[in-house]
Amino acid sequence: MTALSEYERLEAPAIWRESPDAQRQEVIVAFGDATLVISDDRSAKALAHWSLPAMIRRNPGKRPAVYTPSTEPGEELEIEDETMIAAIEKVHALIDARRPHPGRLRAILTGAAVILGLGAAVFWLPGALIDHAARVAPPPKRVEIGQRVLAELTTLTGSPCRSSAGDAALKALATRLQGPAQIVVLPDALKGARRLPGRIAVIGQDAIDGPDTPEIAAGHIIAAELDSLGRDPLRDLLRWTGPVAAFKLLTTGNLPEDALKGYGQKLLTDAVPRPEDEPLLEAFARVGVSSTPYAFALDPSGESVLGLIEADPFKGSPAPQPVLEDAQWIALQAICTD
Repeated sequence: MTALSEYERLEAPAIWRESPDAQRQEVIVAFGDATLVISDDRSAKALAHWSLPAMIRRNPGKRPAVYTPSTEPGEELEIEDETMIAAIEKVHALIDARRPHPGRLRAILTGAAVILGLGAAVFWLPGALIDHAARVAPPPKRVEIGQRVLAELTTLTGSPCRSSAGDAALKALATRLQGPAQIVVLPDALKGARRLPGRIAVIGQDAIDGPDTPEIAAGHIIAAELDSLGRDPLRDLLRWTGPVAAFKLLTTGNLPEDALKGYGQKLLTDAVPRPEDEPLLEAFARVGVSSTPYAFALDPSGESVLGLIEADPFKGSPAPQPVLEDAQWIALQAICTD
């Protein structure tokens, strides 16, 4: 069977040399059954049959094209005819395509593995790095980072409100709510509480200055604490700063100096998440605080917070103990004016 049927009658002149020392002679080359037939141009006597698959071109891209029948030194064939050269190259390409390529599959699989690995590095590794950095950060480092976030916040809100009696009231409130290690009041309206790394809860003056009862401030803090159980504040921060900062935290124990620049503005402008009613009511019940004052602080009409009002764990009865004693509440209300 001829290598390609379209070349069954293709012939072309060429120069053939039987050996390196032999005289060059003019010949005719033609396609045979998977061979290239070399014949004397005068007598048409066949001088050689070269296997097409075994032929080797010694000067790719140059003219005349020089071929040998094998890697061994010996016969040599020079062809000028463009059609014949193109035909031989096409046959070689077809034969090469039909050969098994054990390394090609390996290369494809290796390439696919590399692409998958790069995809994992691009899409999975940064998130995994951030999650790991947040997970292994020790409590003292969390507190340090939380204080840095607080300092960033105060550049926008002013310094935290302080007074001897007010600070004592905040400590009592933190103990009463069994969640935050520290509660800070900022002289600005935050419209809710913010939970910072290191178990630091931040509320605005609006949470204590206007309400008649500490249950509202307590409610904001309870909601922020509950939200932090599902969204680690340090992980949120590292997702904002990015994997480079997370990597530095892992390797050096510190965040870059300017990593938190702008994070305070983000905390102030982002909407405060409101947990689902059921887990929030469970949290209110667990610490012994009525949910109704907090609900009406969110929506004075009560329409959008009806679940928190009707299912108040202490509806119609007082909580087991007050959130703060009257003197403590009065001191807390005055913390930003003393």
